[in-house]
Amino acid sequence: MNKLPIILIYSRLAMGLAIIFLSIYQVSNYRYIAITFLSVGLLTDIFDGIIARRLNISTENLRRLDSTIDQIFFISFAIATYIQCPGFFKANSVQLIILLAFEGLAYVVCFLKFRKEIATHSIGAKFWTLLLFATLVQIILQCQSVILFSICFWVGLVTRLEIIAIISTLKKWTHDVPTFYHALKLRKGQEIERHKLFNG
Repeated sequence: MNKLPIILIYSRLAMGLAIIFLSIYQVSNYRYIAITFLSVGLLTDIFDGIIARRLNISTENLRRLDSTIDQIFFISFAIATYIQCPGFFKANSVQLIILLAFEGLAYVVCFLKFRKEIATHSIGAKFWTLLLFATLVQIILQCQSVILFSICFWVGLVTRLEIIAIISTLKKWTHDVPTFYHALKLRKGQEIERHKLFNG
């Protein structure tokens, strides 16, 4: 039972790599397979942390691994979707480059300050993940997204900026920091409320 969270985490890695392969080879019913993998991956992302906290095995290393594989998972789906719908990516290249730049900046800031990757798992980032999921589903099905992509873009920028603010505020590397407000409390040496379902 204690190995279930790490199994769920690595299942996302397997699905991410598999979807690139399936996209390259243009398999039958690709869109439905992709949405199924994306949906299952989102569920594993939700439940691996919850299960780990319930079992009291939510360690720093596990949260770091979770964050890293989350990135690989969504990047893999972005690559696979680009293979299927290059027109969308070309039409929205500026916004995508800006978003990737802010994502990269957050990682650079964290690494330069703490020599570790991001694992804040903020509430804003969780909300953006849901938006990213919905946007990817729409692109996979229609090879286009206008309103949803625009919302996803701006929320993505705001949440990346919050993550940078959280990292800049913390005195020491800490995982599972819900908001910038909580980062301020931690900086002052105050305890923050933790919940088994979200950031325990």
